[in-house]
Amino acid sequence: MKNYVKVFRAIHNMTQAQLAEKLGVSRATINAIEKGRYDPSLKLAFKMARLFNVTIESLFEDEETPH
Repeated sequence: MKNYVKVFRAIHNMTQAQLAEKLGVSRATINAIEKGRYDPSLKLAFKMARLFNVTIESLFEDEETPH
C-alpha cells in the first residue's frame, strides 16, 4: 500500500520519533510504514488521519486499485 505519512509528517514538522510518541508506537514502526514494509492496523490508520486532520484515503492509497 502506498502512503503519504512522510509527506504529512514533514508538513507538520514532526520527526518519526515525535509522530511515534503521539501515536503510541515505536519509531521503527513509523519507519516501516513510511517505507511500505508494514501496513498499519485500521485503528492506527484512523489515529494518523485524525492527528493530521485528513482522511485515511489522503494518507493511504491501495496500489491494486486502478485509477
